[in-house]
Amino acid sequence: MYGIRSIDRIVERCRRDIGFMWLAQGKKPKRDAFYNFINNKASKPILDDLHYQFMSKLKKEGLIGLETLFIDGTKIEANANRYTFVWRGTVNYHLVKLLKQLHTLFQEYNELIKSNQYDIKYGLLKEDMFIIDGTERVTKVILENKERKRLNRKKLSNNTRLKIDNIGPQTIMRIKQLLLKVSELEGVEFSLGKGCRKSDLQKLYEGFSKCGKKLIKYKENFDIMGDDRNSYSKTDKDATFMRMKDDHMMNGQLKPAYNLQLGVENYIVTDIYLSNDRTDYNTLIPLISKHELMTNVKLKEVTADSGYCSEKNLQFLKDNDIAPYIKLQEHEKKKTRKYHQDI
Repeated sequence: MYGIRSIDRIVERCRRDIGFMWLAQGKKPKRDAFYNFINNKASKPILDDLHYQFMSKLKKEGLIGLETLFIDGTKIEANANRYTFVWRGTVNYHLVKLLKQLHTLFQEYNELIKSNQYDIKYGLLKEDMFIIDGTERVTKVILENKERKRLNRKKLSNNTRLKIDNIGPQTIMRIKQLLLKVSELEGVEFSLGKGCRKSDLQKLYEGFSKCGKKLIKYKENFDIMGDDRNSYSKTDKDATFMRMKDDHMMNGQLKPAYNLQLGVENYIVTDIYLSNDRTDYNTLIPLISKHELMTNVKLKEVTADSGYCSEKNLQFLKDNDIAPYIKLQEHEKKKTRKYHQDI
């Protein structure tokens, strides 16, 4: 209530502030008591269970029936740095550049083992560059955006889903081990420090090491984002960058945020669902599934605005015999004269 979130400050208030002393009933709790409450007693499963126990009590009192749900949501800003963003399009751009560097390294590796007859001496085989699906589309968008930048036009989004499986990093690690083995057999020592002359084996080894670290880093970025998100914050990896309603800068700035969904009946919040999805389309089904799982009551009616209208959601409600009262996205457009003239 007072905006105090520091455990040390709360402990101090319990010893000095008369209001906190009254709330603590004269006791002087230490830091461990608060951390135990936060970690063990105020966890999400326990809070959800307590919430639905309270909803069950309200149902017994006849205040709610839990068969009707009015759904709406809002976006709340995350407690994260606004400028620690990672964008899928940016990662795609750097990944394509990295793949070009790796392609050059693979060519140099094959030329090295052939020119020095390492394939005959040590049985080394020619290595082929691994392929990541979707890079051609990303490269096409990059070239198009360069032309658009020259013409001062708006850039295209570059959010193609690229997947880096274990083939890429494993191949690079195997080549690094082969280069180390060859350097030992040939008696070539790797020099350290700046200004030292480096052999071709060392240059290749360092090139693959540098590119391998970047490849693993980009793979981690894609794993954090998953298939449903195009961005995340480094200081809060679960938060997605969204366009907020309170745009005080008036420039459409994206901020790390969460999509909070509420289910209401008879002015009482019956369900809460927190999502990192930027739109409301993908939040309807999880909220309804959570409601029926926790309350063990079959829903009969759902009311929501046009932000929840999609073929997937309407089909889900039809299959589960739930009456949908959802405004169609083209409802306002259908009332215009232009719409009827176009028909």
